[in-house]
Amino acid sequence: MEFVERKRWLFFGLPFTFTKYTIREDMITTNTGLLKTVENDCYMYKVQDVQLTATLGEKLFGLGSVICFTGDTTDPRLELIHIKNSRAVKDFILEMSEKARMKRRTVNTLDIGSGDMDDLNDAQ
Repeated sequence: MEFVERKRWLFFGLPFTFTKYTIREDMITTNTGLLKTVENDCYMYKVQDVQLTATLGEKLFGLGSVICFTGDTTDPRLELIHIKNSRAVKDFILEMSEKARMKRRTVNTLDIGSGDMDDLNDAQ
């Protein structure tokens, strides 16, 4: 399955921008620009969390913005702005990123602020 969405103007949700998002099972690709085109890829297994936002204006025109928090160096916060089918895209990214991590057997670890052990020993 693949989603191809365009960034849209908030005004009536018209696709008059030169930004295209392609979301596949293994990768998210962003193409921006008219005279200077920039293509940026992010592997799906690098997506750690996904957030869906929709302002009142976006809701009026059936749009939303999907924000992907990634481990990618070029785009740690990958934003898919003013797209249609935003909820379906968010759910697809969540499902495919989990499958990609399981397939690659990658593990996400979080630093929960345990502190430095030397600091704990000095306090005692």
